[in-house]
Amino acid sequence: MAVLCAYDPREQQHDRAGHPENRGRLENTLRLLQEDGIWDRLEHVDVVAADRDVLEYAHSRAHVDAVEAAAARGGDFLDPDTYCGPHSAEAARVAAGAVAGLLPEVLTGRRGFALVRPPGHHATSVTPMGFCLFNNVAVAAQVARLEHGVERVLIIDWDVHHGNGTEEIFYSDGAVGFFSVHQAPPFYPGTGKWDDRGSDAGKGATVNVPIPAGVGDDGYREILERVLVPFARGFAPELIIVSAGYDAHWRDPLAGECLSLQGFGDWTRGVMDLADELCAGRVLCALEGGYDQEVLPHAVLNTLRLLEDPTAELSDPFGLPAAASAAPAELLQRIEGAL
Repeated sequence: MAVLCAYDPREQQHDRAGHPENRGRLENTLRLLQEDGIWDRLEHVDVVAADRDVLEYAHSRAHVDAVEAAAARGGDFLDPDTYCGPHSAEAARVAAGAVAGLLPEVLTGRRGFALVRPPGHHATSVTPMGFCLFNNVAVAAQVARLEHGVERVLIIDWDVHHGNGTEEIFYSDGAVGFFSVHQAPPFYPGTGKWDDRGSDAGKGATVNVPIPAGVGDDGYREILERVLVPFARGFAPELIIVSAGYDAHWRDPLAGECLSLQGFGDWTRGVMDLADELCAGRVLCALEGGYDQEVLPHAVLNTLRLLEDPTAELSDPFGLPAAASAAPAELLQRIEGAL
């Protein structure tokens, strides 16, 4: 069965020359997917931009107004890192709509990938930040619950930056679990401590694994096996959504982890195994970060190949880093003890 894909060229209207999050990320990615031939094998889903009511499942009215107003006045910086151009509000609504629009088919047991930008996982309920305007995966999780009757959603965030926005939106909501492996504070955004576990009804439904710079494939694999797998099994989701950022790769210019494309492949297979075991294969990946524009196309290609066939050969012209470290043993012991 073909892998579902949601992409809309309106997303590329969001652009700023010289900014790490620019249209070149998807231009290069689309080129490789088309050259490879996988693009023609995907089942492409028409994208409908998310309307205000849907965005407000995860964001305040003032948040949506701020993005729309910035675009209407021709563009502005919403924080020192986050730009908004004249067409950025539309692009961000399209990105959110693309992720949510895959849900009807994914919930039948299909696998899907939303090739979207701007990314979303730093956008909180009230504030655009960190290159993100609207929180695409948070909106999709709420659509799954409020429009499709899904009772338990697990969001897995393997972007190298902590998904602070996603965490904030669901921190006290035990129906949406959140798992994040990320480079430890004070690395941006400075959040995601291991003992931040949720509050009220959400106590225990958040798991953060903040790691020092330099952790490589073996360390990430250990985190997958020792932390994510038992947490996911205990949470028992009906749907898994992945914030699929690829900036933990050793070549990425904005981070310091040492994951390889093979390491990302391990995580993709691991998440697919969990989806098959726990929620009838229902898994939806949404692009987040990844700022080496040569690495990102291969990372996306590999994820699509594995969603199509878990035994597929990976494309990796970059290989392993010169050196990599293990996951910190004491940190993993603490997290395991808290699960």
